[in-house]
Amino acid sequence: MRTYKLALPAMISAACLALSANTMAETWKMAIGDAAGGTQYELGERFAEEFKKRTDGKIDVNLFPNGQLGSEQDTLNNASMGMLDLSILAINNITPFSPTVGVLTLPYVIQDAEEAKLLTQGDVGKELTENTIRDAGVRIVGWAYSGCRRLTNSVRPVSSPEDLEGMVIRVPKNEIMIASYQAWDINPNPMAWSETFTALQQGVVHGQDNPYVTIDAMKFYEVQKYITNSCYVFSLEPLVIGEGKFQSLSPEMQATVLEAGQAATDHSYDYLIDQEEVIKKRLVEEHGMTITEPANNESEWIAKASTIWPKFYKSIGGKDKLDNVLKVLGREPAPEK
Repeated sequence: MRTYKLALPAMISAACLALSANTMAETWKMAIGDAAGGTQYELGERFAEEFKKRTDGKIDVNLFPNGQLGSEQDTLNNASMGMLDLSILAINNITPFSPTVGVLTLPYVIQDAEEAKLLTQGDVGKELTENTIRDAGVRIVGWAYSGCRRLTNSVRPVSSPEDLEGMVIRVPKNEIMIASYQAWDINPNPMAWSETFTALQQGVVHGQDNPYVTIDAMKFYEVQKYITNSCYVFSLEPLVIGEGKFQSLSPEMQATVLEAGQAATDHSYDYLIDQEEVIKKRLVEEHGMTITEPANNESEWIAKASTIWPKFYKSIGGKDKLDNVLKVLGREPAPEK
């Protein structure tokens, strides 16, 4: 009996220590602007898997899709202030805080996934990451490659800018994207992402633009009929961590965050390449959408939208920043004005 009494406290102590070890697993929160099923969620899910594996299960990352934790700009603010661990958001929602990132959102600069990967994974991406740390207080640790933004609407097929006459098109609250539509003689309606589906449903706006993956994930086929197979902007959606949070981590944990981010980025690129055509086909065959090719290989759209480039040279850090991007892509320098 005495042996039992001595052993019991030790057993209880061991059980408590085991329970304590389990409950000490840390949980991080990740905000995601889009719904589950899109490239943002795909990036976030893969990051969470890689991070948990690389930390031996010590850190879980809980995903909150579809704007549950606020608008994309709100979640960037919260991450910068240390109120949120991670956020995935459209690059155009970083631009107001770190304008030099806007070089990647100028119309018709990036024209396909390969170019997007080349820029984000090279010196251009490294410089923009440093600028975002400096300007916005967040660090880009991963990239979702979502594809070209395709114009959708509920009125009629659109192949040229003139076909948009009389329509109201939703755009993000981003000066470059607003100016692009104005160059096509359209007065766009800047609107928060969280309001977009309802506005389309109610006819407040007639159209919007987003990649095929997002059109599918957000079920825009329920409120939109026509797609224009355009590519005026390639949609990039960075995964960011607050710089204060990042600097509070040990060097080993910082490296783990970056490694998980790179693995998730590689997966995002492969996912887009594998799935975009499948999703495009599904939108037509299962959801009844109609896809129209832009007239004359999009030449009129390109000619008009490219005229806005000089307007943003100053905000992106100078014309030489755009020229460097174009050089990396094997193109001629931008016009002076």
